Amino acid sequence: MTTRQQLSFPRQYARTQRFTLGAPRAFTVSPDGSRVVFIRSSSGTDRAGRLWVLDLGQEAGRPQERVAADAAALLGGTDEKLSPEERARRERSREGSAGIVAYAVDRAVELAAFSLSGRLHTAELRAGTARELPVPGPVIDPRPSPDGRWIAYASQGALRVTGAEGEDDRALAEPEDEDVTYGLAEFIAAEEMDRLRGFWWSPESDRLLVARVDERDVRRWWISDPAHPDREPAQVAYPAAGTPNADVRLFLVTLQGERTEVTWDRTRYPYLARVHWSDAGAPLLLVQSRDQRTQVHLAVDTESGTTRTVHVDEDPVWLDLFPGVPAWAPDGRLVRIADEGGARVLAVGDRTLTGAGLQLRAVLDIGENDVLVSAVAGEEAADPEIGEIHVYRVNELGTERISEGAGVHSAVRSGPVTVLASSRPDAPGTTVQVLREGKPVATVASYAEQPVLTAHPRLREAGGRRIPCAVLLPTGYRESDGPLPVLMDPYGGPHGQRVFAAHNPYLTSQWFADQGFAVIVADGRGSPGRSPGWEKAIKDNFPLTLDDQIEALHGLASSFPLDLERVGIRGWSYGGYLAALAVLRRPDVFHAAVAGAPVSDMQLYDTHYTERYLGDPAERPEVYAANSLVTKDGLTALENPARPLMIIHGLVDDNVVVAHTLRLSSALLAAGRPHEVLPLTGVTHMTPQEQIAENLLLLQVDFLKRSLGTR
Repeated sequence: MTTRQQLSFPRQYARTQRFTLGAPRAFTVSPDGSRVVFIRSSSGTDRAGRLWVLDLGQEAGRPQERVAADAAALLGGTDEKLSPEERARRERSREGSAGIVAYAVDRAVELAAFSLSGRLHTAELRAGTARELPVPGPVIDPRPSPDGRWIAYASQGALRVTGAEGEDDRALAEPEDEDVTYGLAEFIAAEEMDRLRGFWWSPESDRLLVARVDERDVRRWWISDPAHPDREPAQVAYPAAGTPNADVRLFLVTLQGERTEVTWDRTRYPYLARVHWSDAGAPLLLVQSRDQRTQVHLAVDTESGTTRTVHVDEDPVWLDLFPGVPAWAPDGRLVRIADEGGARVLAVGDRTLTGAGLQLRAVLDIGENDVLVSAVAGEEAADPEIGEIHVYRVNELGTERISEGAGVHSAVRSGPVTVLASSRPDAPGTTVQVLREGKPVATVASYAEQPVLTAHPRLREAGGRRIPCAVLLPTGYRESDGPLPVLMDPYGGPHGQRVFAAHNPYLTSQWFADQGFAVIVADGRGSPGRSPGWEKAIKDNFPLTLDDQIEALHGLASSFPLDLERVGIRGWSYGGYLAALAVLRRPDVFHAAVAGAPVSDMQLYDTHYTERYLGDPAERPEVYAANSLVTKDGLTALENPARPLMIIHGLVDDNVVVAHTLRLSSALLAAGRPHEVLPLTGVTHMTPQEQIAENLLLLQVDFLKRSLGTR
């Protein structure tokens, strides 16, 4: 019997970090089309990422892979030591790997810079040599200048720069006190805006745009691990809903340390959401109002620091942020994604290039004659492509789909070369093809392990609202086996699509199904990928997402063997909130729940996320009361019959702090409601630890079987 066959799925799932280890990722294509750079560990159980180069050469069909930087060799076999700032950065990006987890390159993609154990390293991508540069640490987010002569990096609150050979290292901007940092993204930007960066090079490599973050007014919280009472609690600046955010300013800083502040109405538009600086135009900013109903695209005068308005977006509900935009096209026109006419469209200059037939997800690349985007078929498509995401070329002449076949596709492009990554429902993992002028020239191998089980998702639309769903039955199930207890397995809220036309997203759901459940994954209103109206329907009303889980459940009951007298639900984060909400407010439908890291008190969650959906708690306390689990409104649900509830929470979670679970448990205890609490020592919002990840699955299925009376 092979090692793979001996492994249980929970153990394999944990040790492979959800089958992500060994899979290639973070692709960059050189402008001349000769190289593709990427990160990949050496096996499906190796956490240490290596930096690789795929040399395409000039002759198609002769690509060669080589290691450009090996973390183990560079560290000399010593263990990594991460600074608190680096740990926080990885938590924000949900990065659970080790070794080389991120890198940045110069314009020619000849020099790469990355941090290992808080030390600065570079790799000459043509020569394949890597080395450490002796600079002060710990080093965060090193980035070469476009010309490759300099490397800027953040360290101990300062933004520093060094020559590419390690010479002339110096600070360009130093913090005035302990509450100030230069060159780092604040918590809100990294957690909610998908902006992990805090500085940007000029195309001429002679200056940078640098964010200055002042957290003096942000409320301080203390995150402690009760299992270690001898350790001091960690102090974090956490901007909870309705409380002050960090003060974020932007400066133009020369290599001599001269700086000019970039000015805009920061009182009206306090959120610095995006920064773009390219050869095609002046530095471009996207700034948002605190209620996120107005955002302004600003061009920066690099001499005076003043800004001029390029475009204004307004929405009565809220405005979303998207990867890859705003940006300048090579001809100087503004490229953005906008909500118009009930669709999410691509706009270039004053022209809208797509319509209701596509819902844009991201801009992937902006070329001389087209824009490469990811998108899904429009809501009114005659043949719904449930869970599919495709890559398209868009220009004034029309739209062309690049990806083929059912699946979830993404791409990275530079010049004539495109790296196309495709995940499909009928095969595990992701296939990565390299295309030149649209023709395959290479495949990037994956070292990820093959799962010990095979998922069989049945993609359907359910109910009158045509809710996208995936249904998973036990492997080998026969109709004569009779109806099955049901397990709803959602995220079910904003930014958390779960229904994909791919295989690996359903592996855990299939494992639960193989324990004797009919598992349903449903993306109701609020979930991304369908239409702006679908997402924005939940404004002021998170419990609406529970209604859609119920509609999906009942809509599928006529087509699948569902025992509606035994229905459980499990979820994490927003899904944890939804699971707890289900058994508290609708015990007539749900008979047991596992709530992982649930957001039980909306006023304990952060500003940018919570205020987008619920507004200012000082102005709308009744909305927060109606949406929370532990307010007076939420606790009226305790008059309903009690259902078994297991609550799981990491004690050092700095995103959804454990106070959410403690307040919920206290309220349940005061009402005499039985429940179970599983505290996870030393665990954050992620659960990358192998034993914990494995045992969490086993404990959940045991609880659900006990609670639903299954064998």
